Amino acid sequence: MKFNKLIISAVCVAAIFGCQKDGEVPKGPVVNTEVNFKYKSSIKVGGEGASEISAYDPISKRLFTVNVESTAISVHDISDLSAPVTEALIDLSAYGAPNSVAVHKGKLAVAVEADPKQNPGKVLVYNTANLKLLNEFIVGALPDMVIFSKDGKLIISANEGEPNDSYTIDPLGTVSIIDLSDDSVTTLDFSVFNGQEAALADQGFRVFGPGATLAQDVEPEYVAVSDDSKTAWVSLQENNGMAKVNIETKTIEAIYPLGFKDFNAVGNAIDASDKDGVKALRNWPVLGIYQPDAITSINISGTTYIFSANEGDARDYGGYSEELRVEDLTLDETAYPLADDFQNEINLGRLKTTSTLGDIDNDGDVDQIYNYGARSFSVWSESGNLLYDSGNSISKETLAKTPEAFNGGDKRSDDKGAEPEAVTVLNMGNQRYILFVGLERNNQVLMYDVTNPVAPVFMDILSHTGDVGPEGLLVIPAADSPNGKDLLVISNEVSGTVSFYENIQ
Repeated sequence: MKFNKLIISAVCVAAIFGCQKDGEVPKGPVVNTEVNFKYKSSIKVGGEGASEISAYDPISKRLFTVNVESTAISVHDISDLSAPVTEALIDLSAYGAPNSVAVHKGKLAVAVEADPKQNPGKVLVYNTANLKLLNEFIVGALPDMVIFSKDGKLIISANEGEPNDSYTIDPLGTVSIIDLSDDSVTTLDFSVFNGQEAALADQGFRVFGPGATLAQDVEPEYVAVSDDSKTAWVSLQENNGMAKVNIETKTIEAIYPLGFKDFNAVGNAIDASDKDGVKALRNWPVLGIYQPDAITSINISGTTYIFSANEGDARDYGGYSEELRVEDLTLDETAYPLADDFQNEINLGRLKTTSTLGDIDNDGDVDQIYNYGARSFSVWSESGNLLYDSGNSISKETLAKTPEAFNGGDKRSDDKGAEPEAVTVLNMGNQRYILFVGLERNNQVLMYDVTNPVAPVFMDILSHTGDVGPEGLLVIPAADSPNGKDLLVISNEVSGTVSFYENIQ
C-alpha cells in the first residue's frame, strides 16, 4: 500500500490535477441542478452548547438536535420551516451527556458518554414517531459520533476514548458496530497496530500521549460510510490519521498517516499572527498537521472520495499538554536564522505549535515548526492518498469577501485560522455535487462545486447574524425535505441555534 508523501506542496497538487481527467457524470433522473442557497429561518434551541449536531427524520418531519445544555435531545417539527414547532425534549439525564445523533427510516440513534467519560458509553435507539426508547447498547469510551450504514442495517460509533484531565487513565480508542438484525455489538480496538508506531510516525502519524500504547493513544473522531455499506473510514484527529474499517468482517484493516502540509509552498500562504495589525497571507517555513475533524464520503462516477475538514487539535490537559507558541521554542539558527526574527509576535512568535515534533536531529533545538490543522478541506482516496487540498482557498475567499470575519476577526490567525470543522456533500440527482464546509471561528459555511472532486470550484459564503459557532452540517435533499427544496441545516453550538438555508434555484 502506498501512502501519500509527508509534505504536499501546491506544485504536487497541481501535478495531480494534470493527470486527472474530468469524469463523466452518470446519467440519472432529470433534476434541477441550479444552486442558490439563501437563509430561511433559525430555531433557538437554548444557550451556549445547546445545539451541536442535528439529524432529520423525513417520515415525521422532525429535527433532532444534541442539546448538551439540557442533557437532552431537542425535538422540533419542521414541517413548516417558517414556523417550526418545539416539542418535548428527550431527557437523557439518566444516561449521560449526548454527543451525536443519526436517523434512518424511523429510528434515532444517540451517542451518550458515561460519567466519568473514560467508562464505556452507550448508543440509545428511539422510535422517531413516538419517541419511545427501543434499545440501548454498550459501546466504547466516549462515543463522539454515530452514523447508520447506508442500508440502515448497522449503527457505527466512533469512540474517542479521551484520557482524564490528570492523564492517569487513558482508555482505548475504539469503533463499535451495532448489528440491528440481532442487536449484537462488536467493538474494535487498535491493539493489532501496537508496535507499528515508528513506521507510522515516519509517514506523519502521531502517537505521543505519556505512557500510551497506540491503541490507547488513537482517538476516533468521525465516521464516513461507503455507499455499499461495506467500508467505513474513521478520522483519528489528534493522531493525524485515518483508519479503514471492513464492515463485513468487522476488522480495522489499515491506518493511513496523513502527512503534513507545506505552508511555504505556492498557494498555501497563511496569516500566522494575531498581533501584527494586518490581515494578510504570507508564506512561512511551517508545516501544517492535517488533523481532520469531520469527514464524509461520496461516490462520484463510480469512485469513492473522502472529504475532510482539516480543523487541527492539540492535547491540552492538566496532566499533560503539548501546546507551545513559537516564541517559547529554541530554534535551530540554520533553519530559522536569528536575523529573520521569526519569534517576534508580528511574525511567527504567537503561532501555536507542538512540543512533540520538530527536533529532527535530536540536538535540543527545533529544526521544523509545526502548526495544528491545515486551514483547508481535502479530498482523499479510499486508501488515504491525498487527491486534492484546497490550499489557502478558505483564507483567500473569506479575506476578499468578508474581511471582518477572516480568522475570527484575526483573533485566531495565531491558532488554527478559520477552523474548518464540518463537511457535508449534497448529491443533486447524481448530476451535481455541492460541498459545504463549516468554519467554526468565522461563523460561516463555504460552498464549493465538487462535481469534479479533484478540481473544486468556490461558489459562495453563507452566514447569518446571530448564528455563531457552526458545529454540525446536515443536508436534506429535495426529495426528503419538508418544503420540497434542498436544505442545509447548520447546528450552531455557541449561539445555541439551528439555522436553515434553502435552495431557491
